[in-house]
Amino acid sequence: MSNTAYKHDDKMRHLVKDNNALILVMGRFGISLGFGDMTVHDVCHIHGVDEATFLEVANFVSDKPYSHESVSLPSLIGYLKQAHEYFLDFNLPTLRRKLIEAIDCSGSNDIAMLILRFYDDYVAEVRKHMEHENEVVFAYVEQLLQGFLSRDYSIKDFAGKHTPMSDKLKELKDIIIRYCPEKNNYLLNAVLLDILLCEQDLTSHCMIEDHLFVPAVKLVEQQLALSGTILYTDDTDTDPADRDRSDLLSDREKDILISITKGLSNKEIADTLCLSVHTVATHRRNISQKLQIHSTAGLIIYAIANKLVRIEDIQQ
Repeated sequence: MSNTAYKHDDKMRHLVKDNNALILVMGRFGISLGFGDMTVHDVCHIHGVDEATFLEVANFVSDKPYSHESVSLPSLIGYLKQAHEYFLDFNLPTLRRKLIEAIDCSGSNDIAMLILRFYDDYVAEVRKHMEHENEVVFAYVEQLLQGFLSRDYSIKDFAGKHTPMSDKLKELKDIIIRYCPEKNNYLLNAVLLDILLCEQDLTSHCMIEDHLFVPAVKLVEQQLALSGTILYTDDTDTDPADRDRSDLLSDREKDILISITKGLSNKEIADTLCLSVHTVATHRRNISQKLQIHSTAGLIIYAIANKLVRIEDIQQ
């Protein structure tokens, strides 16, 4: 295929033919094989995968034009978590078993035992790195998507410390080549190739985080900061009465606020709730005055934070 970006009407098998690495990408999105001649759109629809996010990841991995702006963060986080599970629970343990078989770790070979210890220390570092992302970074973004910023953390803190995890695999590969004169070179060469593939996969994974995930999160942070109201996860000094401002709203005002989050116009709200357009407009002014929130984006964030609506119900 050409250097033009993959599109929704391309056949999925053509993408895989163009770049075999997309088999791993599909697996991390939960897409199974056996899709025949179906298009990207059809395959993503059948598997419940956000099509835009899949295409941006596939284009990025294939060195084609991509954009972080159309990425769905929940979908991308799911992809990244699945990649972590693949590395920690399958790929790295499998590589360890093959390494033991190839370099004879029976106990009499000091070099082999040192190589294995080097590998185990490396895997421990990777586990710590990925668990931090799962438990801290992704949790932060999930709160961000609910309308909350943090005073003492932003995605810049993650990006500033994010380093590739593949460098030590290069070092391991060099150590094996220099110090492991094993007789069965078939096994050893196979392990070296597996290490090379793992190194490339980890590098690609880190680059997806740097070039798709981080910019997409920064965009959400910027949108929240410009929304007209900011809710903080660590807002402990806020007056409790202020935190419970939903009590200030009548049931009718809550109904109208919920309708606003769904993207309904004043006329549509009036028709739905059997009110006049004038009455709806009056309620909207009262809601803004009571909450001291005067932008639609701010009202949406407030409604999510106070559990009046779910983020999944918001019109995109």
